[in-house]
Amino acid sequence: MVRGPCVRRDDTVCKVIAVADSSTLQNITGTILLAGAGKMGGAMLTGWLSGGLDPRRVAVVDPHISPEITALAAKGVALNPDAATVGTVETLVVAVKPQMFREAGAKLKSFVSDKTSVVSIMAGTTIASLQQVCGGAVVRAMPNTPAAIGRGITVAVAANNVSAAQRAVADALLRATGSVEWVDDESLIDAVTAVSGSGPAYVFLLAEELARAGVEAGLPESLATRLARETVAGSGELLHQSELPSSTLRQNVTSPGGTTAAALGVLMGDPGLRDLMIRAIAAATKRSKELAK
Repeated sequence: MVRGPCVRRDDTVCKVIAVADSSTLQNITGTILLAGAGKMGGAMLTGWLSGGLDPRRVAVVDPHISPEITALAAKGVALNPDAATVGTVETLVVAVKPQMFREAGAKLKSFVSDKTSVVSIMAGTTIASLQQVCGGAVVRAMPNTPAAIGRGITVAVAANNVSAAQRAVADALLRATGSVEWVDDESLIDAVTAVSGSGPAYVFLLAEELARAGVEAGLPESLATRLARETVAGSGELLHQSELPSSTLRQNVTSPGGTTAAALGVLMGDPGLRDLMIRAIAAATKRSKELAK
């Protein structure tokens, strides 16, 4: 089983300690250009360097580079170079905001040659759009925010002109922040966006509302908040480490006629959480398709 990177968290930043297959990152010999070094792009860059990618192989293009990214220049990362300075780019990773892509993409095209693969993590931006604006051999990917602590999951789809070697490099770069799944049908990315891309927000809402319900039941707000946060986090880790289906884990907590069964009778009633989640995922999927137009 391939697992995501282990992580260490301090007061200010989460640092990726290890990568599932660091040897692939260490063996990259071409130039990796990261366009957009915000939260997601910055998390990827941290994962690459922690996983053994030579900093001298990395260039970053971003009009608003943070002090943390600026500090990486001392390690050899090139900041805002022009195309002539960078030379041939093996892989361009596009991590800009989707609404900025049309403007940024035109500038990035000067870095792209017929040998360049373009890996996009932008929501709602199709392979066809990327090919039109940037060119190159395109890999479209949808990560999620737990990538910031090395526990993300990314789903990727490659255009027909992406070679096996280009796909391997893309996989290594994406895997630096968690696990990666590949699909052959680009149309699935809309549902992926709805489930895993937006999914962390649903989990955070669960923690928020669980705490609110605890307050309604009489708990002090601070205690209810801590109980909800730790319960969601601990249950997620149990789900991550266990090989049992989530339904089995749920059943293991539920005694017939007990308190959990009473609560689940509400959550699994009609209408219940299942119907609500189906509607929510359908709404997010529809919006993802609209953004891609």
